[in-house]
Amino acid sequence: MSDNKRTPLYPFHEKLKARFVPFGGWDMPVSYTKILEEHTCVRKGLGLFDVSHMGEALVEGEEASEFLNYLITNDIDSMTDGKALYSPMCSEDGNVIDDVISYRYNKNKYFICLNASNTDKDIAWMEKNLGNFKCTVKNCSDEYGQIAIQGPRSLPFLNELFDFDMNHEIPRFHFKEIEIEGTLCIVSRTGYTGEDGCEIYIPTDKTLAVTEYIFEKGKSHNLTPIGLGARDSLRLEVGYPLYGHEISDAINPLKAGLGWCVKLKKEANFIGKENLTKEKEAGLTEKVIFYTLDDKRIARQDTPVLQNDKPIGKVLSGTFSPVINKPIGSALVKTADLDTGNLFFDLRGNKVALKVARPPLHK
Repeated sequence: MSDNKRTPLYPFHEKLKARFVPFGGWDMPVSYTKILEEHTCVRKGLGLFDVSHMGEALVEGEEASEFLNYLITNDIDSMTDGKALYSPMCSEDGNVIDDVISYRYNKNKYFICLNASNTDKDIAWMEKNLGNFKCTVKNCSDEYGQIAIQGPRSLPFLNELFDFDMNHEIPRFHFKEIEIEGTLCIVSRTGYTGEDGCEIYIPTDKTLAVTEYIFEKGKSHNLTPIGLGARDSLRLEVGYPLYGHEISDAINPLKAGLGWCVKLKKEANFIGKENLTKEKEAGLTEKVIFYTLDDKRIARQDTPVLQNDKPIGKVLSGTFSPVINKPIGSALVKTADLDTGNLFFDLRGNKVALKVARPPLHK
Protein backbone atom coordinates (compact mmCIF):
# COMPACT_ATOMS: atom_id res chain seq x y z
CA MET A 1 0.00 0.00 0.00
CA SER A 2 1.26 3.47 -0.87
CA ASP A 3 1.66 6.06 1.89
CA ASN A 4 0.75 8.77 -0.61
CA LYS A 5 -2.56 10.59 -0.37
CA ARG A 6 -5.30 10.05 -2.92
CA THR A 7 -7.53 12.72 -4.43
CA PRO A 8 -11.34 12.45 -4.30
CA LEU A 9 -11.16 11.44 -7.98
CA TYR A 10 -9.08 8.30 -7.44
CA PRO A 11 -12.07 6.00 -8.26
CA PHE A 12 -12.69 8.06 -11.42
CA HIS A 13 -9.10 7.45 -12.55
CA GLU A 14 -9.21 3.76 -11.67
CA LYS A 15 -12.35 3.30 -13.74
CA LEU A 16 -10.57 4.94 -16.70
CA LYS A 17 -7.52 2.68 -16.16
CA ALA A 18 -5.09 5.52 -15.45
CA ARG A 19 -1.42 4.84 -14.78
CA PHE A 20 -0.45 6.34 -11.42
CA VAL A 21 2.80 7.91 -10.21
CA PRO A 22 3.78 9.51 -6.88
CA PHE A 23 3.81 13.32 -7.11
CA GLY A 24 4.13 15.80 -4.25
CA GLY A 25 3.00 13.19 -1.73
CA TRP A 26 0.01 12.07 -3.83
CA ASP A 27 -0.79 9.13 -6.08
CA MET A 28 -1.66 10.97 -9.31
CA PRO A 29 -2.63 9.81 -12.82
CA VAL A 30 0.34 10.38 -15.14
CA SER A 31 -1.57 9.18 -18.22
CA TYR A 32 -4.60 7.27 -19.44
CA THR A 33 -3.37 6.46 -22.96
CA LYS A 34 -0.12 7.92 -24.34
CA ILE A 35 1.27 11.20 -22.99
CA LEU A 36 1.97 12.63 -26.45
CA GLU A 37 -1.58 11.82 -27.56
CA GLU A 38 -3.04 13.50 -24.48
CA HIS A 39 -0.80 16.53 -25.05
CA THR A 40 -2.04 16.85 -28.63
CA CYS A 41 -5.64 16.48 -27.47
CA VAL A 42 -5.32 19.57 -25.25
CA ARG A 43 -3.64 21.60 -28.01
CA LYS A 44 -6.34 20.68 -30.55
CA GLY A 45 -9.43 19.79 -28.54
CA LEU A 46 -10.53 19.59 -24.92
CA GLY A 47 -8.97 17.99 -21.84
CA LEU A 48 -9.90 17.44 -18.20
CA PHE A 49 -7.25 17.33 -15.45
CA ASP A 50 -7.47 16.32 -11.82
CA VAL A 51 -5.56 18.97 -9.84
CA SER A 52 -7.09 18.18 -6.46
CA HIS A 53 -3.60 17.76 -5.02
CA MET A 54 -3.15 21.54 -5.07
CA GLY A 55 -3.41 23.34 -1.73
CA GLU A 56 -5.76 26.14 -0.74
CA ALA A 57 -5.72 28.80 1.95
CA LEU A 58 -8.16 31.47 3.07
CA VAL A 59 -6.85 34.85 4.26
CA GLU A 60 -9.47 36.96 6.00
CA GLY A 61 -9.53 40.12 8.10
CA GLU A 62 -9.37 43.89 7.92
CA GLU A 63 -5.69 43.84 6.93
CA ALA A 64 -5.80 40.85 4.56
CA SER A 65 -4.78 43.03 1.60
CA GLU A 66 -1.86 44.58 3.49
CA PHE A 67 -0.65 41.18 4.64
CA LEU A 68 -0.72 39.65 1.16
CA ASN A 69 0.99 42.69 -0.33
CA TYR A 70 3.80 42.11 2.16
CA LEU A 71 3.88 38.38 1.37
CA ILE A 72 3.98 38.39 -2.45
CA THR A 73 5.96 40.30 -5.07
CA ASN A 74 3.01 41.30 -7.28
CA ASP A 75 0.67 44.15 -6.35
CA ILE A 76 -2.48 43.08 -4.50
CA ASP A 77 -3.73 46.68 -4.71
CA SER A 78 -4.04 46.30 -8.50
CA MET A 79 -6.89 43.83 -7.96
CA THR A 80 -10.62 44.40 -7.89
CA ASP A 81 -13.28 42.05 -6.51
CA GLY A 82 -13.59 38.88 -8.57
CA LYS A 83 -10.05 39.01 -10.01
CA ALA A 84 -7.22 36.49 -9.80
CA LEU A 85 -3.53 37.40 -9.55
CA TYR A 86 -0.42 35.28 -10.17
CA SER A 87 2.66 35.98 -8.07
CA PRO A 88 5.82 34.51 -6.61
CA MET A 89 6.09 34.46 -2.82
CA CYS A 90 9.71 34.97 -1.81
CA SER A 91 12.02 34.52 1.16
CA GLU A 92 14.19 37.35 2.48
CA ASP A 93 16.98 36.47 0.04
CA GLY A 94 14.58 36.89 -2.89
CA ASN A 95 14.41 33.23 -3.83
CA VAL A 96 11.02 31.58 -4.29
CA ILE A 97 9.03 29.95 -1.50
CA ASP A 98 6.25 29.20 -4.01
CA ASP A 99 4.24 30.75 -6.82
CA VAL A 100 0.60 31.24 -5.95
CA ILE A 101 -2.67 32.53 -7.37
CA SER A 102 -4.71 34.88 -5.18
CA TYR A 103 -8.47 35.26 -5.69
CA ARG A 104 -10.02 38.42 -4.29
CA TYR A 105 -13.56 38.26 -2.92
CA ASN A 106 -13.08 41.70 -1.38
CA LYS A 107 -10.21 43.57 0.27
CA ASN A 108 -10.78 41.60 3.48
CA LYS A 109 -11.09 38.10 1.97
CA TYR A 110 -8.75 36.20 -0.37
CA PHE A 111 -8.68 32.57 -1.51
CA ILE A 112 -5.13 31.36 -2.31
CA CYS A 113 -4.09 28.41 -4.48
CA LEU A 114 -0.79 26.77 -3.45
CA ASN A 115 1.40 24.13 -5.08
CA ALA A 116 0.78 20.60 -3.82
CA SER A 117 4.30 19.77 -2.63
CA ASN A 118 4.63 23.18 -0.94
CA THR A 119 1.31 23.44 0.88
CA ASP A 120 2.52 22.73 4.43
CA LYS A 121 5.63 24.86 3.92
CA ASP A 122 3.55 27.72 2.47
CA ILE A 123 1.05 27.71 5.34
CA ALA A 124 3.89 27.70 7.88
CA TRP A 125 5.57 30.60 6.03
CA MET A 126 2.36 32.61 5.95
CA GLU A 127 1.71 32.02 9.65
CA LYS A 128 5.32 32.88 10.52
CA ASN A 129 5.02 36.25 8.77
CA LEU A 130 1.54 37.10 9.97
CA GLY A 131 2.99 39.25 12.74
CA ASN A 132 0.63 42.01 13.83
CA PHE A 133 -1.44 42.05 10.65
CA LYS A 134 -5.12 41.98 11.56
CA CYS A 135 -6.14 38.89 9.62
CA THR A 136 -6.12 35.11 9.81
CA VAL A 137 -4.67 32.33 7.65
CA LYS A 138 -6.65 29.11 7.33
CA ASN A 139 -5.42 25.98 5.58
CA CYS A 140 -8.53 24.75 3.77
CA SER A 141 -6.80 22.28 1.44
CA ASP A 142 -8.84 19.35 2.76
CA GLU A 143 -12.08 21.18 1.93
CA TYR A 144 -11.62 21.28 -1.85
CA GLY A 145 -11.00 19.09 -4.85
CA GLN A 146 -10.07 20.79 -8.10
CA ILE A 147 -10.33 20.03 -11.81
CA ALA A 148 -9.07 21.94 -14.83
CA ILE A 149 -10.75 22.04 -18.24
CA GLN A 150 -8.35 23.18 -20.95
CA GLY A 151 -8.20 23.39 -24.73
CA PRO A 152 -9.20 25.48 -27.75
CA ARG A 153 -12.66 23.88 -27.69
CA SER A 154 -13.26 24.75 -24.03
CA LEU A 155 -15.42 27.86 -24.47
CA PRO A 156 -18.23 26.23 -26.50
CA PHE A 157 -18.41 23.46 -23.91
CA LEU A 158 -18.24 25.78 -20.87
CA ASN A 159 -20.81 28.17 -22.34
CA GLU A 160 -23.14 25.21 -22.74
CA LEU A 161 -22.33 23.75 -19.32
CA PHE A 162 -22.97 27.00 -17.44
CA ASP A 163 -25.59 28.41 -19.82
CA PHE A 164 -23.87 31.78 -20.11
CA ASP A 165 -21.13 33.51 -22.10
CA MET A 166 -17.82 32.84 -20.32
CA ASN A 167 -16.15 35.85 -21.92
CA HIS A 168 -18.80 38.09 -20.39
CA GLU A 169 -19.36 36.39 -17.03
CA ILE A 170 -15.81 35.24 -16.24
CA PRO A 171 -13.12 37.06 -18.28
CA ARG A 172 -9.52 35.81 -18.18
CA PHE A 173 -8.04 35.84 -14.67
CA HIS A 174 -11.41 36.37 -13.02
CA PHE A 175 -13.50 33.95 -10.95
CA LYS A 176 -17.05 33.45 -9.81
CA GLU A 177 -18.97 31.16 -7.47
CA ILE A 178 -21.34 29.01 -9.53
CA GLU A 179 -23.74 26.23 -8.57
CA ILE A 180 -23.08 23.01 -10.49
CA GLU A 181 -25.62 20.25 -9.93
CA GLY A 182 -26.65 21.81 -6.62
CA THR A 183 -23.05 22.26 -5.41
CA LEU A 184 -21.53 25.72 -4.98
CA CYS A 185 -18.14 25.77 -6.74
CA ILE A 186 -15.45 28.36 -7.49
CA VAL A 187 -14.91 28.67 -11.25
CA SER A 188 -11.69 30.45 -12.21
CA ARG A 189 -10.68 31.46 -15.74
CA THR A 190 -7.08 30.38 -15.28
CA GLY A 191 -4.96 27.44 -16.38
CA TYR A 192 -1.51 25.93 -16.77
CA THR A 193 -1.44 24.80 -20.39
CA GLY A 194 -1.45 28.00 -22.44
CA GLU A 195 -4.90 27.12 -23.74
CA ASP A 196 -8.23 28.68 -22.78
CA GLY A 197 -10.40 27.05 -20.15
CA CYS A 198 -11.08 27.14 -16.43
CA GLU A 199 -10.26 25.59 -13.10
CA ILE A 200 -13.09 24.51 -10.80
CA TYR A 201 -12.74 24.22 -7.02
CA ILE A 202 -15.32 21.76 -5.68
CA PRO A 203 -16.14 20.79 -2.07
CA THR A 204 -14.24 17.58 -1.38
CA ASP A 205 -17.26 15.41 -0.67
CA LYS A 206 -18.88 16.51 -3.94
CA THR A 207 -15.80 16.44 -6.18
CA LEU A 208 -16.38 12.96 -7.62
CA ALA A 209 -20.09 13.48 -8.35
CA VAL A 210 -19.61 16.94 -9.91
CA THR A 211 -16.66 15.76 -12.02
CA GLU A 212 -18.57 12.73 -13.29
CA TYR A 213 -21.48 15.03 -14.19
CA ILE A 214 -19.16 17.40 -16.10
CA PHE A 215 -17.37 14.50 -17.80
CA GLU A 216 -20.66 13.02 -18.96
CA LYS A 217 -21.78 16.42 -20.29
CA GLY A 218 -18.46 16.77 -22.09
CA LYS A 219 -18.66 13.52 -24.05
CA SER A 220 -20.44 15.26 -26.94
CA HIS A 221 -17.48 17.69 -27.04
CA ASN A 222 -14.89 14.88 -26.86
CA LEU A 223 -13.77 15.93 -23.36
CA THR A 224 -10.79 13.68 -22.63
CA PRO A 225 -9.07 12.86 -19.30
CA ILE A 226 -5.47 14.08 -19.25
CA GLY A 227 -2.69 13.05 -16.87
CA LEU A 228 0.22 14.86 -15.24
CA GLY A 229 2.65 13.80 -17.97
CA ALA A 230 0.93 15.93 -20.60
CA ARG A 231 0.34 18.71 -18.08
CA ASP A 232 4.11 19.02 -17.66
CA SER A 233 4.93 19.06 -21.38
CA LEU A 234 2.09 21.52 -22.08
CA ARG A 235 3.27 24.00 -19.45
CA LEU A 236 6.88 23.72 -20.67
CA GLU A 237 5.86 24.51 -24.25
CA VAL A 238 4.39 27.82 -23.11
CA GLY A 239 7.21 28.61 -20.70
CA TYR A 240 5.26 28.35 -17.44
CA PRO A 241 7.50 27.65 -14.43
CA LEU A 242 7.26 24.56 -12.27
CA TYR A 243 8.43 24.89 -8.68
CA GLY A 244 11.69 23.04 -8.13
CA HIS A 245 12.63 23.58 -11.76
CA GLU A 246 12.39 27.11 -13.27
CA ILE A 247 11.76 28.65 -9.84
CA SER A 248 12.99 27.35 -6.50
CA ASP A 249 14.68 28.24 -3.24
CA ALA A 250 17.79 28.82 -5.38
CA ILE A 251 16.22 30.59 -8.42
CA ASN A 252 14.57 33.94 -7.86
CA PRO A 253 11.79 35.36 -10.06
CA LEU A 254 14.09 37.82 -11.84
CA LYS A 255 16.37 34.99 -13.00
CA ALA A 256 13.27 33.03 -14.00
CA GLY A 257 12.05 35.82 -16.30
CA LEU A 258 9.17 36.71 -14.00
CA GLY A 259 10.20 40.32 -13.49
CA TRP A 260 6.79 41.39 -14.83
CA CYS A 261 5.20 40.23 -11.57
CA VAL A 262 7.90 41.60 -9.24
CA LYS A 263 6.62 45.08 -8.47
CA LEU A 264 9.70 46.73 -6.98
CA LYS A 265 8.01 50.13 -7.24
CA LYS A 266 4.79 49.21 -5.48
CA GLU A 267 4.14 51.32 -2.41
CA ALA A 268 4.05 48.38 -0.01
CA ASN A 269 7.24 46.73 1.16
CA PHE A 270 7.43 42.97 0.57
CA ILE A 271 9.59 40.09 1.69
CA GLY A 272 12.67 39.82 -0.54
CA LYS A 273 12.32 43.31 -2.02
CA GLU A 274 15.72 44.57 -0.82
CA ASN A 275 17.74 41.71 -2.32
CA LEU A 276 15.72 41.61 -5.55
CA THR A 277 16.25 45.36 -5.98
CA LYS A 278 19.99 44.99 -5.45
CA GLU A 279 20.21 42.13 -7.94
CA LYS A 280 18.27 44.00 -10.60
CA GLU A 281 20.48 47.07 -10.20
CA ALA A 282 23.69 44.99 -10.30
CA GLY A 283 22.56 42.87 -13.25
CA LEU A 284 21.67 39.18 -13.33
CA THR A 285 24.55 36.71 -13.15
CA GLU A 286 22.25 33.85 -14.21
CA LYS A 287 19.02 33.52 -16.11
CA VAL A 288 16.55 30.89 -17.25
CA ILE A 289 16.43 30.28 -20.99
CA PHE A 290 14.14 28.09 -23.09
CA TYR A 291 15.31 26.11 -26.08
CA THR A 292 14.52 23.60 -28.83
CA LEU A 293 16.73 20.83 -30.26
CA ASP A 294 16.97 19.65 -33.86
CA ASP A 295 17.40 16.11 -32.63
CA LYS A 296 15.31 13.27 -31.22
CA ARG A 297 17.23 12.99 -27.96
CA ILE A 298 15.91 14.81 -24.89
CA ALA A 299 18.28 16.66 -22.56
CA ARG A 300 17.09 15.67 -19.10
CA GLN A 301 17.22 17.67 -15.87
CA ASP A 302 20.75 18.59 -14.69
CA THR A 303 22.34 17.90 -18.11
CA PRO A 304 25.23 20.43 -18.41
CA VAL A 305 24.88 23.29 -20.89
CA LEU A 306 28.19 23.71 -22.73
CA GLN A 307 29.75 26.70 -24.48
CA ASN A 308 33.05 25.91 -26.19
CA ASP A 309 33.10 22.67 -24.16
CA LYS A 310 32.90 24.66 -20.90
CA PRO A 311 29.88 24.10 -18.61
CA ILE A 312 27.94 27.36 -18.16
CA GLY A 313 24.66 26.01 -16.84
CA LYS A 314 22.31 23.06 -16.52
CA VAL A 315 18.94 21.84 -17.74
CA LEU A 316 15.97 22.56 -15.47
CA SER A 317 13.24 20.79 -17.48
CA GLY A 318 13.35 18.72 -20.65
CA THR A 319 10.73 16.88 -22.67
CA PHE A 320 9.42 16.29 -26.20
CA SER A 321 6.94 18.54 -27.98
CA PRO A 322 4.61 16.58 -30.27
CA VAL A 323 3.43 19.86 -31.79
CA ILE A 324 6.80 20.79 -33.32
CA ASN A 325 8.14 17.21 -33.17
CA LYS A 326 11.28 18.28 -31.33
CA PRO A 327 12.76 18.09 -27.83
CA ILE A 328 12.28 21.27 -25.81
CA GLY A 329 13.46 22.46 -22.44
CA SER A 330 14.63 25.13 -20.05
CA ALA A 331 18.04 25.76 -18.53
CA LEU A 332 19.70 28.02 -15.98
CA VAL A 333 22.83 29.58 -17.52
CA LYS A 334 25.46 32.10 -16.51
CA THR A 335 24.97 35.42 -18.28
CA ALA A 336 28.62 36.56 -18.38
CA ASP A 337 29.90 36.35 -21.96
CA LEU A 338 26.92 34.21 -22.92
CA ASP A 339 26.77 33.47 -26.64
CA THR A 340 23.28 32.08 -27.17
CA GLY A 341 24.20 30.94 -30.68
CA ASN A 342 26.98 28.67 -29.48
CA LEU A 343 25.42 26.40 -26.86
CA PHE A 344 25.56 22.59 -26.86
CA PHE A 345 24.69 19.44 -24.96
CA ASP A 346 26.78 16.30 -24.83
CA LEU A 347 24.12 13.62 -25.22
CA ARG A 348 25.72 10.20 -24.96
CA GLY A 349 28.87 11.36 -26.71
CA ASN A 350 27.08 13.40 -29.37
CA LYS A 351 27.37 17.19 -29.42
CA VAL A 352 23.86 18.60 -29.96
CA ALA A 353 23.32 22.33 -30.49
CA LEU A 354 20.44 23.98 -28.66
CA LYS A 355 18.48 26.86 -30.13
CA VAL A 356 17.48 29.48 -27.60
CA ALA A 357 13.81 30.29 -28.20
CA ARG A 358 11.18 32.52 -26.69
CA PRO A 359 8.04 30.74 -25.44
CA PRO A 360 5.56 29.63 -26.54
CA LEU A 361 7.95 27.11 -28.04
CA HIS A 362 5.28 25.41 -30.13
CA LYS A 363 4.29 28.54 -32.08
